[in-house]
Order: sequence, then C-alpha cells, then structure tokens
Amino acid sequence: MNKRMLAIAGIVLATSYVIFLPQARVKEFNSASPSLAKTEMEKRILTVLEDMVKSQGTYLSVPMQDGKALRLLTEAVAAKNVVEIGTSTGYSGLWFCLALQATEGHLTTFEIDHRRAMIAREHFKQAGVEKRVTVIEGDAHQEVAKLKLTIDVVFIDADKGGYVDYLNKVLPLVRPGGLILAHNVEMVPDYVKAVTTNADLESIFYMEGGGLSVTLKKR
Repeated sequence: MNKRMLAIAGIVLATSYVIFLPQARVKEFNSASPSLAKTEMEKRILTVLEDMVKSQGTYLSVPMQDGKALRLLTEAVAAKNVVEIGTSTGYSGLWFCLALQATEGHLTTFEIDHRRAMIAREHFKQAGVEKRVTVIEGDAHQEVAKLKLTIDVVFIDADKGGYVDYLNKVLPLVRPGGLILAHNVEMVPDYVKAVTTNADLESIFYMEGGGLSVTLKKR
C-alpha cells in the first residue's frame, strides 16, 4: 500500500474511531449541526442537510456517517471534479459541496428519476450551491459515457446491478491518484471483486455507515 493510500486509510479510520466511544459521545461526534459551521456558506449547507433529515427528505440517500466520509475524502484529495451516479434528493451531493466550497470544485451528478432530480435541484438552490452542481437527468449508463472531463472523485450509489458497468465507464476518466467510491458494497460482490483484483487499484472498506468502498486509482 503506497503513502497516498495510507493517508486516505488514516482519514477513513479517523471517521470510524467513534464506534469505540460511549453511546452518548458517539451522538455528539455524529452531529452535523449548523452551529459547528466555520463559514456562513457551510452553515447554510448544513442547515439544509439538517432540514432534510428532519423532514425525511433523504430518500435513498447515505447515512450521515458516510456523508462525512465523502466530504473528508473529497477535500483530502483537493478534488476539482466530482462525479456522482445516483443523485436522489441531493443529500450526498450537499456533503460533496461542503468539500467543494474549499477546493473550488464542481459536482456533476446523474439521476434517472425526474421528480427526485427536481427535489435535488431545489435543495442545492436552498443551500446556495446550485452554480457548483450540474444535475444530469437520464439513464446514467448512457449519460456517463458522454463525459469528457478528468475525474478526481467518483461516487457510485445507483442500481446495484450496474456498479461494474459504471466502474468500467468512469475508470478511464479518473486521474491517477483519484478515488472511486461506492455505497452499499455488501450488496454488490461483483463490484468488490472488480476493485480488489485489478492491479491498478487499491481498495479499503469503511463499514461505519452503509458500507462504503474507497478505491485509489494508482496508475
């Protein structure tokens, strides 16, 4: 395992260490309260995230623990271009935006369901990050193939049977040193096999939330 992957593994482990603390402390560390924000923009995004949880507007989304991991990993690699496959209502996208505010990057996110895409756009607008996000509607298996940009971080959280196809389509676009993240990996053994048997990739698994694989493209 190279130095870059060791650093990323350290970040993931840091987000996981709270499982060893008493339950009361775990709740404290899992807080995403706007009162903890360091800037007004961060406060605005965290407020929308908090409101989404309270209103149960996080349909088919990641748990908070995974959202925090997405933010930390994105900021750690100073990502400029993030691609998300499976927007849903924008919850995970807003976690990416927290990092992209710092890196001055952009999120391109794909959603097949028109209603969910509309809700996500509204959440991004409420958070003030609509100019930092491009929502592409349609079948991502087709739409992702049209991408031309160099990807720093890609997050796969869509139809489980399509994970390997998504991986194959985005992998040539991911820069060396970039990350491929995938959610609910316990449900997709074929994907796990794909990212653990490719000599160009190095993977670790963060199971604190919904099961997140973190894969480094080495070359």
